[in-house]
Amino acid sequence: MKIAVGSDERTHLTDFVVDQLQAKGWEIQPYGPLAGETLAWPEVAEVVASTVTKGEANQGILFCWTGTGVAIAANKVPGIRAALCADAATAAGARRWDDANVLCLSLRLTSEAVAQEILEAWFSTPFAGGEETQNLAKITSLEQRYKGPKP
Repeated sequence: MKIAVGSDERTHLTDFVVDQLQAKGWEIQPYGPLAGETLAWPEVAEVVASTVTKGEANQGILFCWTGTGVAIAANKVPGIRAALCADAATAAGARRWDDANVLCLSLRLTSEAVAQEILEAWFSTPFAGGEETQNLAKITSLEQRYKGPKP
C-alpha cells in the first residue's frame, strides 16, 4: 500500500506515524518538511490530496496544528473525502460510512497512543457500501454542481 503523508512541520508525532506505517511494510510518500520541503498547510494538503486522486497513493495522511486547516484544504480537491479524526471511533466511522481517503490529525492534540489507535481503526475498517454508496454519489454530485469559477 502507498500512503502519501504530509505536514507543514515535522514533529515527533509525524515521525511516529511514518514509522508505524513503514513497520507495516507500506510505501510512504512524504511531502512538506517530512521530505525536506517548505510548504504551508494549504500547499501540503493540496499535494497529498492530488496524489491520492491521481491514484499515485492509496490513502493520504495530513497533519497541521489543529488538523482543521489541512482537512478544509484537502476537501477542496474533487474526489477527496478528508476526515479530521481525534479518536479511533471517528476514524472507523469515517472509513465505514464516508469511505474517507485522507486522514487528518492534529499535531497539538494527538498523542502517540491515540495516533496508534486511530491508525489501526482507519486501516482496518472497510467501507460499508450499500446505501452509503448512494451517499457518496450525492457528494460527487455536490462537487460537480459547485465546480467552476467563483463570483
